[in-house]
Amino acid sequence: MVDVNLQVILQQLQAEKSIDQETLIEAIRSAIESAAKKSLTNAANVTVEVDPKTFQFKVFEIRTVAEAVRDSTRDIALEEARELNAEAAPGDRLKVPTEPRDFGRIAAQTAKQVIIQKIKDAERDNVFDEFKTRQGQLVTGSVKRVSHGNVIVTVGRAEAVLPQKEQSPRENYKPGDRIRAYLLAVEKTPRGPQVVLSRAAPDLVRELFDLEVPEIYDGTVEIRAIAREAGSRTKIAVHSNDANVDPVGACVGMKGARVRTVVEDLHGEKIDIVRWSSDPVEFCGNALNPADILDISLDEENKAILVVVPQDQLSLAIGKRGQNARLASKLMGWNIDIKSVADIAGEEAALTGADLREQAESSGLFTPEDLPEEPPPNADNALLDGGDERPFM
Repeated sequence: MVDVNLQVILQQLQAEKSIDQETLIEAIRSAIESAAKKSLTNAANVTVEVDPKTFQFKVFEIRTVAEAVRDSTRDIALEEARELNAEAAPGDRLKVPTEPRDFGRIAAQTAKQVIIQKIKDAERDNVFDEFKTRQGQLVTGSVKRVSHGNVIVTVGRAEAVLPQKEQSPRENYKPGDRIRAYLLAVEKTPRGPQVVLSRAAPDLVRELFDLEVPEIYDGTVEIRAIAREAGSRTKIAVHSNDANVDPVGACVGMKGARVRTVVEDLHGEKIDIVRWSSDPVEFCGNALNPADILDISLDEENKAILVVVPQDQLSLAIGKRGQNARLASKLMGWNIDIKSVADIAGEEAALTGADLREQAESSGLFTPEDLPEEPPPNADNALLDGGDERPFM
């Protein structure tokens, strides 16, 4: 019998670490069995049993009862077997109690190692389960260190990582900084759960508005679409399920207080809040706000939109480096092409004589002989008599 009383330890683990006691006992039993097999080098079959009440272990060799012992590691003589079990008969398999040298010490060390490992495994599983349910939510933590561009953040009992690609260009971090981030993913790895955060995800903006705008939290106002270029600008399209509630006004708040709180959390990132619409024409006009729009043409088959604006509104509609048009396109999920009135007029006036001839021929109303010859290059400067080109005096 091995005197390794683990009852108190196991009960504490069960209460504090939420470790299943039966699972832990079986793990310890299996580990001690492996240790026993290594100690009993001449034993063929070894098994370990644990008393669930006293938590004490017993080690047995499994041997076959034989009238004549041929293999001392596998067989047991009939006379010896009947001392253990009076009804033993040749061919029976019998559990023979044994105890390896220094096995009490070995069992204690093994049990300790298994307990430590099981504690780690249980804590990792608990952390994974906890954060898996929080995936897609905001979490708050403290910056522990910055390594190779990645920010390691302590969030509760876990260490999370904010990868460089998920960081906003506006933000820099140092150890000790408090940080609020979007829980992007939770994955199991050999080293434990990998918790990935983001400060660049569009859904970070969604969650921040959910905190600041009660109408979004209770479902009265919905954020239907988000387009974001982290650190620079974000467009969100909102819709109200209550005709008496203005979705844009609810998100902006009194004197801009609500949206200002979100902007401050994003370190000054600009936010455009527009009204969502199921009508692409109306939605496009809202998405390109504040530019004035003269005309919008839809190509529904290719999900393309041509927007015509006044010349003085072209740069405003397109935005700096095309950002306004690009974000509006992402917000809608349509390709948006923005042109000024002058651009449209220039394209219409760009038809050449060759274009006209081609159109006339394709119409079938004229033959090539009916059409005048195309003038030679620089015809205005050509002399009729000699063909030499001279500038007009």
